[in-house]
Amino acid sequence: MTRTDRSPGAASAATIPPYASAAAHPLDADTALEPLGDGSFRGRASKRYCNVGGSFGGFVSAIALKAALLHPKRLGEPIALTVNFAGPLADGELTVHARAARTNRSTQHWQMEVAQGGEVVATATAVFAVRRQTWSSTESEFPQAPPFDSVQPLAPGRATPWMGNYDMRFIRGTASAAARPEAPWDSVTTMWIRDNPPRPLDYVSLATICDAFFPRIYVRRPDIAPFGTTVSLTTYFHVDSEMMAAHGDRELLGTAKALQFRNGYCDQTAEIWTPAGELIAATHQTALFRI
Repeated sequence: MTRTDRSPGAASAATIPPYASAAAHPLDADTALEPLGDGSFRGRASKRYCNVGGSFGGFVSAIALKAALLHPKRLGEPIALTVNFAGPLADGELTVHARAARTNRSTQHWQMEVAQGGEVVATATAVFAVRRQTWSSTESEFPQAPPFDSVQPLAPGRATPWMGNYDMRFIRGTASAAARPEAPWDSVTTMWIRDNPPRPLDYVSLATICDAFFPRIYVRRPDIAPFGTTVSLTTYFHVDSEMMAAHGDRELLGTAKALQFRNGYCDQTAEIWTPAGELIAATHQTALFRI
């Protein structure tokens, strides 16, 4: 989840670009892209997915990935996405350029660039592939969690507009010191999450959800009001379109933890599971922090 130093603006009604359907789900309306030719697309960031000073990182990731998904030369489905955040994405028009750098027998490699006002705000790479049925195994363990309906959702009045687009139900590890009277000796978060309003799962929504965890510094040190912002985020997709269609718009279980805090930077790893115990995505990111 990215954050910048600039003061948050008041949330306002999203501006729907002419190439987006006003009746679409908010995520679809806000990630709508208009082809400009030569692999370039025009889009528009709105306050709905705004963080402190700019769009939250999951939205930027989704915009970059969607450009490759919409590209006429695209083959297969994404298995990996890396986004490097160079600067904040403000409300307003943006452009995305996607280029197939190389297509091999099994994989297709993509390069994307998100720009606004003549400046690059994010660079990204993605790997697409056509999966084939073969031996599969999951070594990671499904997190223990109470049922979705038994956990209270995060209360209204959330700190940033983007959080209002998700039904978050924390089981462990909120970013609030008041909610953690015990000493915060670890940064583990486990929570149920789904789009609000509910939306059938696809790669665009999964890319946003994979960055819906607060930077771990907020969980480890909520007592000192730290600052954190994602620098680089890599997501590995372990799911195909058929699996997502079967999942529909149901909730997902996410868990995240940090591995190391050192000299102003930390990393964090996260997993996204279906209620049936299927691991569908794993992420790793590097974040800057100040305390």
